[in-house]
Amino acid sequence: MAKFILIRHAEPRYDEVDERGYFGMGHELGRLTENGEQQAEFRGSDTSLLGADIIISSPYTRALQTAATISRLTNIKLRVENDLHEWMPDMTHTYKIDDFRKLYQEYRDSKGIRNESTIYNWETYEHLKTRLFSVLDKYKHLDKVIVVCHGLIMSAAGEFEQLFDFVEKLEIDYK
Repeated sequence: MAKFILIRHAEPRYDEVDERGYFGMGHELGRLTENGEQQAEFRGSDTSLLGADIIISSPYTRALQTAATISRLTNIKLRVENDLHEWMPDMTHTYKIDDFRKLYQEYRDSKGIRNESTIYNWETYEHLKTRLFSVLDKYKHLDKVIVVCHGLIMSAAGEFEQLFDFVEKLEIDYK
């Protein structure tokens, strides 16, 4: 049975991408704040991470920067897994930040289940879970795996309503 240590990325900043007018998937290029860099350093010094076989990370900048810091501090190999990306608020990837609040609220209100009153084209909770566990399946033959990802991905391993702070951990055993 593999132990997976899921870690939410550190605190991101979006001022640079906002100034450039990036939206949708372009918004995901936001890097860490200075505080976020310190958070990543803190988590990277967590001795419970030592001895992991590998670090796998979301490709989004905030997660990848967090994972790279942890990798540097622990000397554990890092691999990017595209399916660890954040929940998709709009499957067409064309949403604006103003839309995001409405999209996310509808997702939360419906507990991630589409129904006849669903307005927006967001990723369902069930799809999110399927995506996460399809990645974990690739690594369950290992003993210990660090997974740097996003809060909503982490909720797919736990409870729908569960929210996670920056660099918070969730440990799960999975076979």
